[in-house]
Amino acid sequence: MMNKLFLYTVLLALVVTGTFTPDRLTWALEIFPIIIGGTILIITYKKFRLTNLVYALVFIHCLILIYGGMYTYANTPLGNFAQEIFELQRNPYDRLGHFAQGFIPAIIIRELYLRIGLFKKGKLLNTAIVLSCMGISAGYEIIEWIAALILNEGAEEFLGMQGDQWDTQWDLFLATVGSITSLLLLSKIHSKQISLLDQPQ
Repeated sequence: MMNKLFLYTVLLALVVTGTFTPDRLTWALEIFPIIIGGTILIITYKKFRLTNLVYALVFIHCLILIYGGMYTYANTPLGNFAQEIFELQRNPYDRLGHFAQGFIPAIIIRELYLRIGLFKKGKLLNTAIVLSCMGISAGYEIIEWIAALILNEGAEEFLGMQGDQWDTQWDLFLATVGSITSLLLLSKIHSKQISLLDQPQ
């Protein structure tokens, strides 16, 4: 029931933001991972159901991407508010997005690695997860680079660099920190949910 609520909420958010966004191209680029990932989750839902924690995290990540796509990451109202309150040099919403890019995939990858038997719990598993998240983040930076080459001047809003020459390095660093933080905070509750999922119904 909760997973259906997540799905319908995301669909509604996509329709609303897609209708009212001032920059539909950037919006489409930002929500593209939702379309790909959501399709995979829907197709595999009955045959390979994931834990409720994973679905909840995916839902949160979808909302982060949709909100960022609606306004572009550099111009989100929440980010502008935080920038003003904390007297920051830039809108920090992009930083949140890249932290989430490590925090949320870490648990998804952890579940896949454990349930398909690729790794057992321990340091090797955690190392593989963090490196996998770093790889995903690096892959996304390459996609952004390719988009910049194709879009030329239109790439500025998608990249969201806001004049920071170290933006790519910050993105990779925050995704790495996000993955480590996620493992430290959520591994125990995630393991409990996996054990419940594996029990006969």
